[in-house]
Amino acid sequence: MNDFGARRKPFVFIIGFQRDNAVVLPREEAEQEHIFFQIHDQNNRLVASAPNSPFYFRRLPVTYDIYFDAYQKVIKHIKAGNSYLVNLTFPTPVDTNLTLSEIYSRSRARYKLLFKQEFVVFSPEKFVQISHGRISAFPMKGTIDADLPDAEKTILNDQKELAEHYTIVDLIRNDLSLVAKQVRVMKFRYIEKIQTNCSSLLQISSEITGVLPPAYESRIGEIIYSLLPAGSVSGAPKQKTVEIIGEAERYNRGYYTGIMGLFDGKNLDSGVMIRFIEQTSGGLVFKSGGGITSFSDPKMEYQEMIDKVYVPFA
Repeated sequence: MNDFGARRKPFVFIIGFQRDNAVVLPREEAEQEHIFFQIHDQNNRLVASAPNSPFYFRRLPVTYDIYFDAYQKVIKHIKAGNSYLVNLTFPTPVDTNLTLSEIYSRSRARYKLLFKQEFVVFSPEKFVQISHGRISAFPMKGTIDADLPDAEKTILNDQKELAEHYTIVDLIRNDLSLVAKQVRVMKFRYIEKIQTNCSSLLQISSEITGVLPPAYESRIGEIIYSLLPAGSVSGAPKQKTVEIIGEAERYNRGYYTGIMGLFDGKNLDSGVMIRFIEQTSGGLVFKSGGGITSFSDPKMEYQEMIDKVYVPFA
């Protein structure tokens, strides 16, 4: 990444949650490796849209008892002061007649990735963007069904969601301070709407920016890696919280909640790989979850995990 950055050579990068299994290759070679991406309006191939034919998409989540067992492990650590916020996730098998290619083609999302027919991503969450020497992060924390009465007011006034968002913004601000100067919060808790096959969701993000040093391109890999894993999908404090995640989840996230991105020779754009469906020997599995704090209600957190299992098209 440093080498490509120094030479201003466009490249694609995909990095797993544990900062492992990195794929970094020149943009023009991605299609040869059966890696297809769309990042805002940039892509390496215009995949023809699948016809809007009928489809089914059934969720088969773990039982509440299984979820609650992991939740209790997390809460025990929070009460002991080992973490303030833990992103707890689970794999959910899905039954559908859609292929990964069809999901990729039909999805509407800022960040889309079809990786070697192994998994597909349709993420609404930005990781960092670099433009004209400035780095910006956009942590996303807070989700609610948009069709609920007074949904926007409800989530903005929810004390658990507010505390969770403050924690993540503070964490990301500290992360950016490792690589940039003049770090500041430009927007705090703005709302965006996501349309899914099940309903509409409201999601809350913030924007934090800083100024990178001159010739940052030659250190672009170091900059990105120093910010991983993404705070919004791990928690705070980060290192200890990642240990707690491993203890509570008991499955390998793999590329899920890692990052994907593109450096176009001048600017960099990247997204967090949430909204993730993986092909396994037993069928398709959707990985999802949410942030747990001392204010959390386990039944609401369980439902949020299920609500996030969707495809972003009708």
